[in-house]
Amino acid sequence: MSVPLLKIGVVLSTMAMITNWMSQTLPSLVGLNPPKLTGARGGTLDRSPGVLPTNPEESWQVYSSAQDSEGRCICTVVAPQQTMCSRDARTKQLRQLLEKVQNMSQSIEVLDRRTQRDLQYVEKMENQMKGLESKFKQVEESHKQHLARQFKAIKTKMDELRPLIPVLEEYKADAKLVLQFKEEVQNLTSVLNELQEEIGAYDYDELQSRVSNLEERLRACMQKLACGKLTGISDPVTIKTSGSRFGSWMTDPLAPEGDNRVWYMDGYHNNRFVREYKSMIDFMNTDNFTSHRLPHPWSGTGQVVYNGSIYFNKFQSHIIIRFDLKTELILKTRSLDYAGYNNMYHYAWGGHSDIDLMVDENGLWAVYATNQNAGNIVISKLDPNTLQILQTWNTSYPKRSAGEAFIICGTLYVTNGYSGGTKVHYAYQTNASTYEYIDIPFQNKYSHISMLDYNPKDRALYAWNNGHQTLYNVTLFHVIRSDEL
Repeated sequence: MSVPLLKIGVVLSTMAMITNWMSQTLPSLVGLNPPKLTGARGGTLDRSPGVLPTNPEESWQVYSSAQDSEGRCICTVVAPQQTMCSRDARTKQLRQLLEKVQNMSQSIEVLDRRTQRDLQYVEKMENQMKGLESKFKQVEESHKQHLARQFKAIKTKMDELRPLIPVLEEYKADAKLVLQFKEEVQNLTSVLNELQEEIGAYDYDELQSRVSNLEERLRACMQKLACGKLTGISDPVTIKTSGSRFGSWMTDPLAPEGDNRVWYMDGYHNNRFVREYKSMIDFMNTDNFTSHRLPHPWSGTGQVVYNGSIYFNKFQSHIIIRFDLKTELILKTRSLDYAGYNNMYHYAWGGHSDIDLMVDENGLWAVYATNQNAGNIVISKLDPNTLQILQTWNTSYPKRSAGEAFIICGTLYVTNGYSGGTKVHYAYQTNASTYEYIDIPFQNKYSHISMLDYNPKDRALYAWNNGHQTLYNVTLFHVIRSDEL
């Protein structure tokens, strides 16, 4: 853009020089400049155009004169009047030259104005082109940032999938399939590394499709695996903020495909209304819900929905009730003998949490405490239809010292508190009747957990944390089923 502007400047400078030369030099070349008059003694005569003619009839006029020191006229220079010089050929030529100079000067002025206008137009176009160039750079940078974010999302997904490979290697029956998965992961990883070096060199949609397909196949393979041991808990995801400080919410792990209803129970005692939402989205937006009125108020926050029925502890009793949500009829009631109730053996946070009902991959459970076991936690496996106790395990962990508890694959996990810093630090394996102390970090985001239950369908922990409904993903180390070895 600077070269055309330089050329225009050179043209304007050259025109100015020509105009100056013509105005100063041409008159002297044709004798237009007035001569300097000298007197007889060499003195310079003063030009006195105001002197009147001495003899007007002879068409002459006094042009200039000089005087000596005594005031006497020494000489007088006269010149013919201009009317007589107008017939002179030299004067005509001079006048023609002057007219040409004037015409040229006017042309130069016109050219100068046009040049200035063109210069302004060029400068305007230069600014517009600079603005377009800046916008193109912004678009280019935005495109690069968008591709970088897409790459980061895919790489995060790959980081989540990568820990599954060692687990699949343990699955001996599908060893060849695992090798194939490893090769696909390595190929995708290689592509991602190349993509990181040169963003945009690979078709993002195709890459996303391959990652999604691999994820589906991995999860389908994971369904063949048996239960596992808890090794990690993710940070919480807040689904909603509603209700009082205490309560419970859940989904049915045995609900048929497409049934995504959410169940919501606010408070921990002297309440009997249960909300049913059509979906998780409706639950988040508080839309499309109906209310069920239970025949009795509940105690605590240990309720569960399982195979279309809600199981709860009747207020101020050790009675467990199975209530069908479709027919709204009580299907079964049973006393949990010797179980403490009415805040006798609650969790550390209180709230009539004496009896905690749970479900996992193996079915329905009750966690409570008895005088016979000195107030320590008792675990009972229940028949979900009859509520009959199938088997019981006595632990040595004081129930009032537990913050909350949940069961995964027949193992009871207990947190060390319900507020502030929290971790899972005790595990009791019912399949071996053994226990161990563990240290699994658990983020207590809102500082007061009053409900914590595992859903085997989602493989997630549902929590009620100080009026916030949250979800935690869990990481399990899977053990191979003995009948598939």
